[in-house]
Amino acid sequence: MHKIMALDIGTKRIGIALSDYLQVIATPHSCIPRKPEDEAVKKITEIAKENRVEKIVVGVPVNMDGSMGGQAQDCINFSQKLAGFDIILEDERLTSEEAEERLRFRKVNFRKNKGLVDMESACVILEQYIGK
Repeated sequence: MHKIMALDIGTKRIGIALSDYLQVIATPHSCIPRKPEDEAVKKITEIAKENRVEKIVVGVPVNMDGSMGGQAQDCINFSQKLAGFDIILEDERLTSEEAEERLRFRKVNFRKNKGLVDMESACVILEQYIGK
């Protein structure tokens, strides 16, 4: 078995989550800077190889009307730089809101550390994919 990785790609940071080997549980892994992009791609590839990942689920922020905006295209363009992995595009509408709600429920102060929201959003994206 292999783990599945999920990415919440933003303009400043990328939240990363990993599944377990049974591909049932999603766990926050880390948050890395988006820039420089070649370093971000290198770090994601490194984490994926260390964790025996073959599939990467990339959250795509589809507009509420179902259309693809500039940020969605940016995520797709970034995902194309991740060579050697099966890339799955997952609709991530409202994942940040759900992530913030989960963190509030656990009484985690994320106001000064937005990376926590990015990692939790990656978990939400991964759980959506696993649950299909």
